[in-house]
Amino acid sequence: MSISSKRVASAVALAVAGACALGAFSVHAQKTAVATAKAQHWSASGGTIGMRWNRELASDLGLVLGAASGRHAQLSGNEHEVFDLAGAGSLDFNVRNGNLHDFIGGALQARGGYVIDSKAGRIDLTDFRLVPRRGDTPILDIVGSDGKAWFYVDRLMYELIDGKQRLAVRTMDVRITPELAERLGQPEVAGWTVGEMEMTTDVLRQGPDTTLLAVPKWAGAAVPGVPGAVYQADLFMQTFSMQYSRCNGCTGVGGNGSVVFTPSSTLRNNVNSGSQQVTIAGDPLGTSAALYTADIPWYSKFTGPYPPYNNDQHPYLIWNLYRFNADGSIDQIGRSGVKHAFLTLNTSCLDNPGDNHILGRGCSDVYSVSNNDSNGALGPRSEIIPATNVWGRCGSVYDTNCDGVANASPFGVYDQRLLVRESQFSGATQTGATYLFESWYLAREDINIFNSMGTTRATFTRSGSVWVVGGNDQYKLGPAIDRWVNPAAPGTNARTTAVSTPEGQVKVAVKATDLGSGRWRYDYAVMNLDFARAQTSGTEPNLRVLSSIGFDSFTVPAGSATITDLAFSDGDLDSQNDWVASVGRSGVTWTAPNAASALNWGTMFRFSFIVNQAPAKSTAMLRVGAAGDPKLLKAANLLAPGSRRID
Repeated sequence: MSISSKRVASAVALAVAGACALGAFSVHAQKTAVATAKAQHWSASGGTIGMRWNRELASDLGLVLGAASGRHAQLSGNEHEVFDLAGAGSLDFNVRNGNLHDFIGGALQARGGYVIDSKAGRIDLTDFRLVPRRGDTPILDIVGSDGKAWFYVDRLMYELIDGKQRLAVRTMDVRITPELAERLGQPEVAGWTVGEMEMTTDVLRQGPDTTLLAVPKWAGAAVPGVPGAVYQADLFMQTFSMQYSRCNGCTGVGGNGSVVFTPSSTLRNNVNSGSQQVTIAGDPLGTSAALYTADIPWYSKFTGPYPPYNNDQHPYLIWNLYRFNADGSIDQIGRSGVKHAFLTLNTSCLDNPGDNHILGRGCSDVYSVSNNDSNGALGPRSEIIPATNVWGRCGSVYDTNCDGVANASPFGVYDQRLLVRESQFSGATQTGATYLFESWYLAREDINIFNSMGTTRATFTRSGSVWVVGGNDQYKLGPAIDRWVNPAAPGTNARTTAVSTPEGQVKVAVKATDLGSGRWRYDYAVMNLDFARAQTSGTEPNLRVLSSIGFDSFTVPAGSATITDLAFSDGDLDSQNDWVASVGRSGVTWTAPNAASALNWGTMFRFSFIVNQAPAKSTAMLRVGAAGDPKLLKAANLLAPGSRRID
């Protein structure tokens, strides 16, 4: 039996024993998922530490990284340079609910490291030490040979493994201290993530482990003692912020360089347990309709079959960037690939399952900048069936030969990232524009995708050789298209409509702008939320996604209008994949030039034109880009020129 299988078997055995002791799986035992134990003093020492610098960002900040000294010959599976940790000294920490809670003292020292030159002076990180800060939030200072901490690590994602004989920190952000930022002459980069660490260290001392593991409450399972009630999954995006990561060919304001921006995204599971309670305060979407919260599986890819789907099911994360233009139109100017989640910290839980691969009721977790910028965790959106959140592992970029064994990532540091040209968010041509970032979590059987996504305001300022993301405020649940046209209050000459199908959902919004002299400009935004017509072969866990297509044409009725200034925007500045417009008896139709240019999930396109007719209630049409029924979807209750409708 594998270590992972043993852990699951042990967890189930403990759960059964604990529940029986409390009364044969009584309602009380179900509700009391984990007993809150007193903090237990543990310590760990030795092992290995891995470092993956964001060398492009370091260079932009004037940090010249020397070659690693004392490192292992091979990189880790996550492309980290690996160093041994000295056996002398230990890291002391408290454990609660079966996991690390906070650091209380000690230190660990690496065997090897780096020398960094900069205008702030030389930073010698040879044989650097990791020294914990006291406090509830786990933070380690990276102390160099001068005894100073110019960097620190936080956002630790960790678990106790191998029968709790080792502490494994899967990822932690390496950040710039305020002192180093000041010395670099760029105080605004204080706290920026400039690298990632991972660590595995051996447990020397264990405190008493009195944690009771809960029986998981999977989506669809009956709620004990409540006839007809079942647990439902409803995952919330609690908040997120964005950071500059690197740029290919940046020259500054209005330039042509391709910039990478990366989020730090915090989620929270629904809090309900029989009645509606607020999960995200102050937001209309912050309360779940699911009265009984399901646990959510959170298993790393290629870790083996687990319940409830007999696979390694985990959530996914994507992010987008939108420009609200001065003329009132909207463009999606950047979009990422898919981040595969792999671990949950289960902080602030109401019911802690005691397992870092199950998200419990009310539990929070964060995926931060460094691990959202990891080649080994990113993949294409086309491998996901978004309406069901099933991943086609077989034949994917991580299992090309479908043998169930992970192959190395094929990606570099500009692949599967959100890329946007400097000229798309800066310079004279963007005067008057505003910007929103959007980030989503996708979880299997999630009953409401709209509270699993959120948007935040962004501003962009050039500082030296980097782009500083300001704003990161005015956060709100829901998609960006709903902040362009608010469904609850669309305003004059604006409409929005949602189309929901078993294959997914799409939103269409329109604004009609009176240009005077009888002329009107119509701007349509079509947001494919999670619609995909997928063709597959095999079954989970060996499912293969052969194709996953959205829409390949969009038609708006135009009556007898004289149409000019036809426009299309997919936000990528590549004219070769632009949809082609034509005017016929049915109105204006835009058609994709090929299947690769379809409007796929998580993506928004804009369609615009100018006519000599005022708006009237109308219906637009979307054509699905793959065989099957229905072929056409109707987007009703919109606006279009004149009174002609498509029925």
